[in-house]
Amino acid sequence: MKRFSMADQMLLLAVGLSVALLVVLLVSVMIYYLWRRKSPRQYQELLSPVPSVPACTAPVVLVSQGSWSRPGEIPFTLPPRFTPQSHDKEEEGMTVQGQRDILAHRGSLSVRSWYPVGTVLAGLYCVPTLNEVVAPPPGMATRLCFAVEYRHSREQLMVSLLRLGNLPPRFHGNVTLVELWLLPDDRRPRQAKARGTGPDPEFNDCFVFQVSGVCVSQSILSVCVLSVEQVGGKRHAVGRVLFPLEGELGQAGRVLWRDLEKEEDTQCSELGDVKVSLSYSPTLQRLTVVVLRARGLQLLTNAGVCVQASLQMHTQVVKTKRSAVLKSEADPYFNHRMTFKLRPQQLDEACLRLELQQPNAIRTEPPAVLGVVVLGPFMYARGPQLQHWMDMVSTPQELVKQWHGLSRGT
Repeated sequence: MKRFSMADQMLLLAVGLSVALLVVLLVSVMIYYLWRRKSPRQYQELLSPVPSVPACTAPVVLVSQGSWSRPGEIPFTLPPRFTPQSHDKEEEGMTVQGQRDILAHRGSLSVRSWYPVGTVLAGLYCVPTLNEVVAPPPGMATRLCFAVEYRHSREQLMVSLLRLGNLPPRFHGNVTLVELWLLPDDRRPRQAKARGTGPDPEFNDCFVFQVSGVCVSQSILSVCVLSVEQVGGKRHAVGRVLFPLEGELGQAGRVLWRDLEKEEDTQCSELGDVKVSLSYSPTLQRLTVVVLRARGLQLLTNAGVCVQASLQMHTQVVKTKRSAVLKSEADPYFNHRMTFKLRPQQLDEACLRLELQQPNAIRTEPPAVLGVVVLGPFMYARGPQLQHWMDMVSTPQELVKQWHGLSRGT
């Protein structure tokens, strides 16, 4: 009998193991294939031609016919859960209209039937109108509603702009804008646009001013209301509010109503008023002053009236110019233009002093001063005079006109 060597025995063993592993692998593949053929489909196609809805005993509310009997209720429904079906049965039940619906809603979750779960009472989530929360006080004056709050920990002044009340009828169809300054530091205004038109436009805007606790009590909040025409974009000044913050920050978030000071209402000087136009050009470093007219002057003589404009730097007079002498009238029209050289960095240091004068019959005697107006930054002016200067700085190369009441010279 022939004996196998050790090497032959090892070779036969390796061949036998390889054949056994191959047989086991083939058997496993055949079993898995048979199991896959006998088991049902586990997944449905992503875009089923007609999604089927399981039977439901409760009535189904259609999306296109979603109406409810009681007002203030919104039906709350859930989409149906899709159940797997064979592709053959779906093709048999498909109609031409169903194909169009599926193509129209392809990629969306829109279905024709939904399961009603209940209703949501919309009245529980309605926010009351701003007119009900902050109703304007009685009266026909145009008023601004706002609130101020100072946060000491962050050194922030919060200004909440709420609404306007009793806007004049000629502005009802225009866009209402509001410009805010925190004087004397702000150079450019913060703007807000009303949400809608009509007599009581609403804003609901909040502005944050970074200001220290030492300076906030010395600041003045200036709010200017503008009406912009829909066609052409022409701006009309409705009025302004100057709100000193000293002593007004005790009650945080207190809603305030303030009447707008109109242009004709702010001028009530006993000595008369003067209308001035200011413009500044940073590129040319030029300040342009146009004295338009005056009204209500208390004339002393019949020697005529003129305007003298002086540009001052601190206490030093840099340049002085004078208009022609007009005949003695209580409401003279000057339309006199004067220009001064002024660098941009000097805008916070300079001021403009306007004097309405009557020449003296004796040339050696100084003229009689009818009234004085000082326009400039916070160092020199307050109120409308300060606001006029800030408007000029914030809108370069634009003419800013305003009336100013005359005061007695010092």
